[in-house]
Amino acid sequence: MVLAAFRTAAGRHGPPAATLTDNGLVFTTRLLAGGRAAPGLLELELARLGITRKNGRPDHPQTQGKAERFQQTLKNWLAAQAPQPATLPALQDLLGAFADICNHQRPHRSLPGRITPAAAYAARPKATPAPPAAATREHIRTAPVGTNGTITTRAGGRLHHIGIGRPHAGTRVLVWTRGLDIRIINPATGELLRDLTLDPTRDYQPTGAPPGRKPRPK
Repeated sequence: MVLAAFRTAAGRHGPPAATLTDNGLVFTTRLLAGGRAAPGLLELELARLGITRKNGRPDHPQTQGKAERFQQTLKNWLAAQAPQPATLPALQDLLGAFADICNHQRPHRSLPGRITPAAAYAARPKATPAPPAAATREHIRTAPVGTNGTITTRAGGRLHHIGIGRPHAGTRVLVWTRGLDIRIINPATGELLRDLTLDPTRDYQPTGAPPGRKPRPK
């Protein structure tokens, strides 16, 4: 839902240079597993587009104070409507009406000339994403796990095979690469299947499971 909403907004207004959110799991997994958890789908999308991701400090809601204040205004406005919406479509209609009033009709005291937010937004140049520097360039792709339980990747002009495990054969996975650091994720479950630093001197990157034992999916 969050990724779909982001893509809709980016398609309408263009991708932003940066995002600012709290630390909800729908926005970031940076606080899980000591920062070693697999990135979420939104994080992968932002990395793919070169968008800077910013997250507020934990237990510091003031960082998103403007958004919190906007939500309070919205809730108060909704509570004052009569009759109250009895269905989700009716509630969505009210939300759309509030957004139109707030952005296109109501003058704002904090803006020069008390213009509307939509007018201020349209008058300003838009910051756009900058491609990440070559040294930190991130690459995201999907790949199927082969029947032998591996996927392939290319580094330094050589093809390498990364062991995932035969139980995952046929699974289409997300492969997140940053230099030689690679994370392999099952997008259907969010499970981190491999987290490794590629050894460019070896063709095969083993799973680390004891010989003769097949790693079981978690």
